[in-house]
Amino acid sequence: LTGDRPTGRLHLGHYVGSLKRRVEMQNSGEYDEINILIADDQALTDNADNPGKIRENIINVVLDYLSVGIDPSKSTICVQSALPALHALTFYYLNLVTTARLSRNPTVKAEIQMRGFADEGLPAGFFTYPVSQAADITAFNANVVPVGEDQLPMLEQCKEIVHKFNSVYGETLTEPQIILPSNKACLRLPGIDGKAKMSKSLGNCIYLAEEPEDIKKKVMSMFTDPNHLRVEDPGKVEGNPVFIYLDAFCRDEYFAEFWNDYSCLDELKAHYQRGGLGDVKVKKFLNNVMQEELRPIRERRKEWENHLPDVLDILKEGSKVAKETAAKTLEDVRHSMSCLLYTSDAADE
Repeated sequence: LTGDRPTGRLHLGHYVGSLKRRVEMQNSGEYDEINILIADDQALTDNADNPGKIRENIINVVLDYLSVGIDPSKSTICVQSALPALHALTFYYLNLVTTARLSRNPTVKAEIQMRGFADEGLPAGFFTYPVSQAADITAFNANVVPVGEDQLPMLEQCKEIVHKFNSVYGETLTEPQIILPSNKACLRLPGIDGKAKMSKSLGNCIYLAEEPEDIKKKVMSMFTDPNHLRVEDPGKVEGNPVFIYLDAFCRDEYFAEFWNDYSCLDELKAHYQRGGLGDVKVKKFLNNVMQEELRPIRERRKEWENHLPDVLDILKEGSKVAKETAAKTLEDVRHSMSCLLYTSDAADE
């Protein structure tokens, strides 16, 4: 199980952190079920005054899924608000978590600071969304969750909830295992401004559906080594966003196509480190790489944009299947908690 909040179009950080891995897992044949949840209810935690924006973003997110290669015949794409069982599971889990524990969650703390909630007060739904995320994961009995590095604290809190529930009520819930990107450059892709994380709210993103001219403009404006002032100066590749992006996306064959002065990225890095190579040349190469990587994604997205009724059908069918799965988990949870009045067995009696 994995997913995204529909707060806007998806960007390169989403792609390297999770989307690319989802497609690989989907096509590997190793998993019985692949479930991808669009967390629209969670998006209300900081967009409660603009639900229309969330509805629009749901379609944008599905289009991005389909454009990167998510196949609805192999993966179930569903929407959170269509699964009422998730709300009941969230309420039950809230009683297993303290406010002190939630306040220590690093991801929540970082989001609070970034969104400026501290001064005006924090919406309770935002504060407790790690619990809602645990409901999402456990509802599908997910044993594997591919995420970016920033989501590690959320998954750890989910595992704590599973342990607490199973210790109190008996073995019921499945403990999820975390899968991080194998490429270290993809663990937390920085923004084009050099900030630690690419983020829509920080305005430092390259979006998957970005047009070629916009990609080029953003790449050429990217933050780089601030001490590399002249071409002859030695440059630093560690922590340099331009080279982090090349680590994440570049393949050796791109050198033969776009810059045959080098055969691989290591040669390019060595030249930059010893001096004599300007940032503009490196950025031009990165732009070629990004154009080649994003072109097929953009083209597939435009094809799906011409078939929006089919996109809505995919979402409806996926949500129908997911609703049954989540309802079954809720029934198991209530049975373990001895809430028998509300189980289907009790109703039959």
